[in-house]
Amino acid sequence: MQLSKADLLRAYRMMKTIREFEERLHVEFATGEIPGFVHLYAGEEASATGFCMHLDGRDKIASTHRGHGHSIAKGCDVDAMMAEIYGKKAGLCGGKGGSMHIADLDKGMLGANGIVGGGPPLICGAGLAAKVLKTGGVAIAFVGDGGFNQGTTAESLNLASVWRLPCLFVVENNGYAEATSSKYSVSCDDFTDRAAAYSMPGIAVDGHDFFAVYEAAGEAIKRARSGGGPSLIEVKLNRYYGHFEGDAQTYRGVDEVKNIRATKDCLMLFRKRVEGAKLVDAAELNKIDADVLAQIENAVKKAKAAPKPTAADLMTDVYVSY
Repeated sequence: MQLSKADLLRAYRMMKTIREFEERLHVEFATGEIPGFVHLYAGEEASATGFCMHLDGRDKIASTHRGHGHSIAKGCDVDAMMAEIYGKKAGLCGGKGGSMHIADLDKGMLGANGIVGGGPPLICGAGLAAKVLKTGGVAIAFVGDGGFNQGTTAESLNLASVWRLPCLFVVENNGYAEATSSKYSVSCDDFTDRAAAYSMPGIAVDGHDFFAVYEAAGEAIKRARSGGGPSLIEVKLNRYYGHFEGDAQTYRGVDEVKNIRATKDCLMLFRKRVEGAKLVDAAELNKIDADVLAQIENAVKKAKAAPKPTAADLMTDVYVSY
């Protein structure tokens, strides 16, 4: 799939925005100003970006507790996301959801989810709506290697196949379900081995390589849009921080993350490839770096200064009127 220079710059900006958003949250969470739990997506940026660059307003995604990257890739406002994480009224959900429950239905982001395996059933509903209404839309459930073992995911894979829904089930295998290695907790070497049981294609890709993810995503999304049904895609990648902020990560090897950052970082590999092929100048990417840092700094300042929800906001957003 051919990518224009504008596409390459957009992809880099998206990945860089996710990275700097998460790196800054790592610093800010340590101050004690952010309420609730935070689970960072740093290191996994090529996955969210590679898939969401193919999507448009017809399409829906559902995320996990590690949902900031998917939200940004699907077009959620960075300022409103930061305000939400700080529990402020200007947040995407009025400061009521926080890090694990960011959602923006107008953008097709059905929500991060504190329930492991909670996203796949939602995506079956979104896929069914797209099929019945003939919108041409697709629905994507992002799950982790832990969520892949949940019964909700198995049921959703089966239902999507039986009803031939335009759905993708993307397993972001970062190697650990919380602190348990996927080599111990998953019965097959490749998660895609399970695809045959549901009569759907299973594709495994290197999640450190944006271009590999982008190509696999494009083929599966094209298939879903044309009525070909669901696909299961395993993205093999790594997270740079613990399962949650404060995780001591005693289950990881010595210098494991340091070595991954040095040899497999998706942003580093992207830059090497596009600069080496003379597709994009280093100066253009450096400009994006500076712009993104300024954007994140501004988002943090605005979030800290924003007002909190009031007592009058407590009972709002309880019911939805149709």
